Amino acid sequence: MNAILEPGMIVRHPGQPDWGLGQVQSNIGDRITVNFEHQGKVTIDGRHVLLERVYGMNG
Repeated sequence: MNAILEPGMIVRHPGQPDWGLGQVQSNIGDRITVNFEHQGKVTIDGRHVLLERVYGMNG
């Protein structure tokens, strides 16, 4: 699932719901950079976290 994420898509981190919605900034290899509402910019290791895509908002 993480492989289909593109810049601009909206996601949630399943283990950190308090971070709010995040917008994908980049997806290179297994590293996904996301700018979250309440946490700021975070780089996620896609081998360990499966981000949840949010449909209906830029995606």
